Amino acid sequence: MIPFDIALQTVLNNVQPSGTEKVPLNAVLGRVLASDVHSDIDMPPFNKSAVDGYACRRQDIANELDIIEIVAAGMVPQKAVTENTCTKIMTGAMIPEGADCVLMVEHTERSGENKIKFLKSDTSPNIAYVAEDVKMGSLVLEKGVLIKPEHVAVLAAVGCFEPEVSLQPKVCIISTGDELVEPYEVPGPSQIRNSNSWQLLAQAQKMFVKAEYAGIAKDDEQSTFRMINNAIETSDVVLLTGGVSMGDYDFVPDMMVKSGFEILFRTIAIQPGKPTVFGKKENKFCFGLPGNPVASYVIFEILVKPLLYKMMGHTFSPLVFSLPFAQEYKRRSSERLSVIPVSVNSDGTVSPVGYHGSAHIHALANAQGLAFIPIGKTMIAKGELADVRLI
Repeated sequence: MIPFDIALQTVLNNVQPSGTEKVPLNAVLGRVLASDVHSDIDMPPFNKSAVDGYACRRQDIANELDIIEIVAAGMVPQKAVTENTCTKIMTGAMIPEGADCVLMVEHTERSGENKIKFLKSDTSPNIAYVAEDVKMGSLVLEKGVLIKPEHVAVLAAVGCFEPEVSLQPKVCIISTGDELVEPYEVPGPSQIRNSNSWQLLAQAQKMFVKAEYAGIAKDDEQSTFRMINNAIETSDVVLLTGGVSMGDYDFVPDMMVKSGFEILFRTIAIQPGKPTVFGKKENKFCFGLPGNPVASYVIFEILVKPLLYKMMGHTFSPLVFSLPFAQEYKRRSSERLSVIPVSVNSDGTVSPVGYHGSAHIHALANAQGLAFIPIGKTMIAKGELADVRLI
């Protein structure tokens, strides 16, 4: 049984980023940039008005001003502003030659036909100056960025309409167990519905990786071996749930070895998730995850997700906060790192959700985070801080 941090480092040390491809902007969400992106233009590309108003010379703002032109966004001014003249201008429009400020329209009044008077004594420039945001050639997004909607806007603004991104790993998900039936089936005596695979499929899809569900392997060596072999033919990462403990029908680790995987670890000092198996075969990987749904969810989040992101060239840094417990929390054993689902309260404290163990999948439905209780610690006092990772 190895510590969790050693297990995580083992996973990450054995992964290299995959290849790259170019994709259009409408398909980049959730992908990872494989190369730096630089701006092909100055931003703004010209001096533009930050408000609706009147462009003029600052030295003339105490005087009555004649309106010589109206300029909307997208138009090029045709007249230069001179002494005691102004151009009516819209937000985003190009500043005319000669003007060095824009009077906000709400700070002016009409004083005659095509004439205005400024009602204040001074004004801000109200001008967005050329290249004040970004200069041509400057770095705007770095390699390794996980692309979010705000990054798509940057890509579009700098003309990067087909960015280079890392390839998406292909994930195949398999459940094991004679007791399992699919969600559309009514369980018979001693049977349960398969929730693990659909949960893992959703977790993978949330990461925008290519994931497929291969079905349920029966509790026999031949079925498990066949499904692992079929999965590695078309996938980069295979996730199996169940069949990894010490029971008579727990064949997954042996069948991983038979399929050519080198087992890098078999158990982790973590609760839930102790019976987690990780293997490598050339540039392909296989996880044997615990059969209980909370355990498989947790191990995906803290081990599988970092592996998949590293394959995509992204360094995964989850949001972790030190938050106080709203009430005392105790556990019986402290030999393993404990990960418990918690809800985040409006006052910034956290409360453990009703949790009956790693088979209690409904607990996760009411959780906003996972709290980490270190090895050797049996109690968290009310108000004591603990590391909480948002989910």
